[in-house]
Amino acid sequence: MFVLLPTYRAPLEEVDALLDEHRDWLDGHCADGRFLLAGRQVPRDGGFILAADGDRRELERIAATDPFSTAGLVTYEVLEVLPTAGIPAVLQAFAAHGVAVSVPVR
Repeated sequence: MFVLLPTYRAPLEEVDALLDEHRDWLDGHCADGRFLLAGRQVPRDGGFILAADGDRRELERIAATDPFSTAGLVTYEVLEVLPTAGIPAVLQAFAAHGVAVSVPVR
């Protein structure tokens, strides 16, 4: 599993101007199962995306196609993580979407 952390590098007015295009981009990757969950950071300095298992370089390439990225409004940090504990229903849902978990899913 990966956590993508976009950080805004521009005023929110510029970010908001591309918000609909960004959401369309997110929706497409959620629809194909690549992204599991996305949202805003609080305070609103950027966002977060949970991505299913895959290749880091491919996710970096995908992040570069975000309209926020192509406009130079964000930079992305890509972290690879391995769930080792959690609510069983959440772990089951992750496993059902191809996420590796290192604990028995009951």
